[in-house]
Amino acid sequence: MRVAILSRNSKLYSTRRLVEAGTALGHQVDVIDTMHCYMDITSSKPCVRYKGKSLPAYDAVIPRIGASVTFYGTAVVRQFEMMGTFSINESVAISRSRDKLRSLQLLSRKGVGLPRTGFAHHPDNINDLIKNVGGAPVVIKLLEGTQGIGVVLADSQKAAESIIEAFMGLKANILVQEYIKEAGGADIRCLVIGDKVVAAMKRQAAAGEFRSNLHRGGSAELVKLTPTERKTAVSAAKIMGLNMCGVDILRSNNGPVVMEVNSSPGLEGIEAATKKDVATMVFDFIERDAKPNKTKTKGKG
Repeated sequence: MRVAILSRNSKLYSTRRLVEAGTALGHQVDVIDTMHCYMDITSSKPCVRYKGKSLPAYDAVIPRIGASVTFYGTAVVRQFEMMGTFSINESVAISRSRDKLRSLQLLSRKGVGLPRTGFAHHPDNINDLIKNVGGAPVVIKLLEGTQGIGVVLADSQKAAESIIEAFMGLKANILVQEYIKEAGGADIRCLVIGDKVVAAMKRQAAAGEFRSNLHRGGSAELVKLTPTERKTAVSAAKIMGLNMCGVDILRSNNGPVVMEVNSSPGLEGIEAATKKDVATMVFDFIERDAKPNKTKTKGKG
């Protein structure tokens, strides 16, 4: 098969591992810088051009779209879909996952466990917004934040009010969520491919930090999931329409709650913690499922 990896940097661990895995299985794997693609949107003849030439027909694409380039990146993925190329994650599903509010609304509608969450642009009563999610301490998140950036823990009512007022003064869109104290600064990253969790790791926040992201100094180790946790992760991926994703869950007193669904999960931390060859599993899925024009939306919407 001929497979394109949409990535801005061929030296990144995840991109490099995918190239190695695909090549070892006998596939031709090309790394294409998403932001250097440009599109010919001619009627009935969509194509993607790159470095002055039309790209050849690919059997599949693996989007590794950074959050900062979501708009353009998903447009490129959509163009491949228009050409009939199978994308392991569709453009619409990637867009859903990047909108934290939309993600939570979709998961909530289907009954997936979530932390109590409030969203407001300009509430008349900030105190009520905080009270509605269970009171302080609360976690305040920027909708556009990634890798733990734009996530603040407010320990007290006064601190929460001040932070919310500050964010709103900057015209920022924010979520206010209950703080799951019993999680102890740890979350679980479940890597879902197809309809199963293929690897899972527990990420523990560094001392004095409540964010467990590895980018923020957190540590990772292999973890054994409960059947409910597996079911929750797979359900979240299915609801979002993602064939490959990282589902971050917390262990709360009320069972597993989903914090985020990541459509371009990194492979380095989870491969190191679990000793599993996740990159090869990605190509195993593509070999089974990649068919021309096999996208739910077929590039529409």
